[in-house]
Amino acid sequence: MICGLVLLAFGLAGCTAAWKAPVESRGSSTAKHRPARGSIRADHYRVRRGDTLYGIAWQKGVDYRLVAKWNGIRYPYRIYAGQTLRLKPPPTSRKPPAAQSTAAKTRTTAKSKPQVTAKSRYSSKPAPKPAKKKSANTRKLTWRWPVRGRIVSSFKSGDPLRKGIKIAGHTGKPVLAAESGKVVYSGSGLIGYGRLIIVKHNDKYLSAYGHNRKILVKEGDQVTKGKQIAEMGTANNGDPILHFEIRRDGKPVDPVRLLPRG
Repeated sequence: MICGLVLLAFGLAGCTAAWKAPVESRGSSTAKHRPARGSIRADHYRVRRGDTLYGIAWQKGVDYRLVAKWNGIRYPYRIYAGQTLRLKPPPTSRKPPAAQSTAAKTRTTAKSKPQVTAKSRYSSKPAPKPAKKKSANTRKLTWRWPVRGRIVSSFKSGDPLRKGIKIAGHTGKPVLAAESGKVVYSGSGLIGYGRLIIVKHNDKYLSAYGHNRKILVKEGDQVTKGKQIAEMGTANNGDPILHFEIRRDGKPVDPVRLLPRG
């Protein structure tokens, strides 16, 4: 009798030990693949304090007008901290529009087609052609050098480290506006540029002046060609230089091809 009770007790203990509730550790695969809190997709950008639409578009290498269009932002392109911006065009709906039946098309055409009589044929005047609207800021640009000096780094298409040119000089040397325009960015929020100024010249062209020691203009200022906008500063290695870029439709172009020779 006693042996039977002992065996029964061991059996129950074995069953209890064999069954355990599932426990998820912090290092489990489920926890690893859980998306980070507050993370966003690679083709989006979360606006931080001090950002501007022009600065974000410049940093990402996208035309600012496209970023505004994709996000439904109108001029003067105000954005706010915490806002998520799309950096690629939104997906389009592939559903084709409902096809109109042939009979319906025929009835619509017959109903909308005006009746032409002999009187109307000869007495009606042709509709005047609409006047062509001139697009804003279409004046021809004539560039000048922002500073005079030796080019120590030239432009190279497709190289992310050579989107512009670097001109050597001395600390404090006046930096001039290469063309007239409006200052759309003035600050140090763009990595790799130091204290940076971006000037919008027309609907297509922007220019940028980086590694300044001191910025003499603010966002919204109108500057004229040849006006001093900054003082030359130093690059990360301590060399006094100006980083100068020109972009057309958001894409870097070789400034030397646009600047005067000599």
